[in-house]
Amino acid sequence: MKTLGIIGGVGPESTVEYYRTIISLYRQRTGDASYPPLLINSIDLKKEIEMVERDDRAGLTVFMAEEVERLARAGAHIALIASNTPHIVFEEVAQRSTLPLLSIVETACAEAKRQGLKRAALFGTRFTMTGSFYPKVFSGEGIELLIPDSEDQDFIHDKYMNELVEGKFLPETRSELLRIIERIADEKGADSVLLAGTELPLILKDEAHRGIPLIDTMRVHAAAAVAEMLN
Repeated sequence: MKTLGIIGGVGPESTVEYYRTIISLYRQRTGDASYPPLLINSIDLKKEIEMVERDDRAGLTVFMAEEVERLARAGAHIALIASNTPHIVFEEVAQRSTLPLLSIVETACAEAKRQGLKRAALFGTRFTMTGSFYPKVFSGEGIELLIPDSEDQDFIHDKYMNELVEGKFLPETRSELLRIIERIADEKGADSVLLAGTELPLILKDEAHRGIPLIDTMRVHAAAAVAEMLN
C-alpha cells in the first residue's frame, strides 16, 4: 500500500473534495471498510497565484518542488497537486521531485480519450484556459481544445477566483456557466467540457448538460491516485 501525498490548499474547497473523493473511491475499490493513508500539505494559494500572475515559472517551480519534497520527507510514496493551474510547471516540478507525480492533465486526457471525445471546451482559470500545458497533452491524442471567447473567459476566471475558491456557489453563476457551455457547443461544436478548475465540479455537479459530457478533472485525478496507491 502506497501513501499518497497531496499538495492542497490551492484552493481549500477542492482540497476537501479531493480528500472525500479519494477516501470514497478507495473504500469502493477495497470493500474491506479500511481507509487510505494520506498526507496533505496545505500551501499558500496567494503566493502561488502571485507567481503565476507575474509569470515567474522558475519561482513557481522551486516553490512547488519544495512543497512536494516536504511530502516525501513525511513519508509519501506518490504525490499529486490538487489543482490545475500549478500544472503550468508540472514537467519542471516532476523533474525535480523524488516522488512520482500524477498529472491531472494526463488523467483528464486519458478520460477524454476513453470517452471518444474530439472537441472539448476548456474551462478553468485564465491561466489554464490560455496556457499551453493542456493543448500540449491533448493534441498528442488528436483532441482539439476549444477556448471560450474573451468575454466568457473573463467571467469564468472572475467567478472562479472571487467566488468558487472562496466557497461561494451561487445559482446565478451556475446558470451563466451553463449558458456558456451551450454557446460554445452551438458556435464552436464542442462535444464536451473539461472542468479544468477543481472547484468547477462543486458548482457544475451533473455528469452532462443537454447531452454534453462535463469531465470532472478532480475526480478522474483522484481515481488515478487510488489506482496507483493500490498498484
